[in-house]
Amino acid sequence: MTAFSVLDLSPIVEGGDARRALLETTQLARDAERLGFTRFWLAEHHNMPGIASAATAVALAHVAANTQTIRVGSGGVMLPNHAPMVIAEQFGTLEALHPGRIDLGLGRAPGTDGATARALRRYFEAADQFPRDVMELQAFLADPVEGQRVTAWPGAGSKVPIWLLGSSLFSAELAAQLGLPFAFASHFAPEMLLQALRVYREGFRPSTQLERPYAMAAINVIAAETDEEARRLSTSMQQSFAAVVTGKPGRLKPPVDDIAAVLDARQIAAVQSRLTYAAIGGEATVREKLAEFIALTGVDEVMVTGMIHDLEARLRSLEITAKAAKGL
Repeated sequence: MTAFSVLDLSPIVEGGDARRALLETTQLARDAERLGFTRFWLAEHHNMPGIASAATAVALAHVAANTQTIRVGSGGVMLPNHAPMVIAEQFGTLEALHPGRIDLGLGRAPGTDGATARALRRYFEAADQFPRDVMELQAFLADPVEGQRVTAWPGAGSKVPIWLLGSSLFSAELAAQLGLPFAFASHFAPEMLLQALRVYREGFRPSTQLERPYAMAAINVIAAETDEEARRLSTSMQQSFAAVVTGKPGRLKPPVDDIAAVLDARQIAAVQSRLTYAAIGGEATVREKLAEFIALTGVDEVMVTGMIHDLEARLRSLEITAKAAKGL
């Protein structure tokens, strides 16, 4: 049976602020736990006025402290923005506080523009060092060895599970070589999903962390009482996608009755390409779309995500999704 998890972008809505976004994220995590989802991940984004999870480890600490059993992790930390030792210390601390519940998902992209990367004191060429940085981070999280001069405390010996995340073939190949679980970002970059999964599975080498390949893929899911209401709720996410595509990200806008009234044809086409893999509708429709996605990809785990403006509608969407996913 396929596992299901949740990726939340901690959206800051129009008229709201970061505090409200993070408190709503925490409520969503509690509901995800109650509904039986496997894990709850947050993502690192910078210079994005509509996303509150930039300080990912800090946000995860709050979520983990307000839940009890669900796994909590990053989907992901953009490793080129950080020194591996710092990430080992942060996630080693999380593991010390919440043993057996922490995941460390790593991305290769800086997750931002050049000017912001410079503000972070990181540079795009750091992505070229990603394989080396991943292995260095693995070493910091492993048991210390005799003669090791630099050790991450906390972190050493914590063995926090590392995932590699990607939207292309690079991380699929690296995850296979290192024997790590792999998650594909098909919720916003669907084009290479099937090829990446094939590359990962065919090239996988067993490791101390993982004996056989374990693949996850993300899908946009917005569920409501009816297909019509779900489509209306999805217009907030469509407006957000369009804002990112045009280089003008902002806070999450309320839904609209007609998306063509606020987006032009080119924007709508760009949005639809990102929604190649989506389950938007009532319970029956969502179940059908999730079943199709699992049959197509053969993934071990599905990570659902979807930006909805109203908290109650977000919580209800998650509840309907849990019912739709049952038994798949």
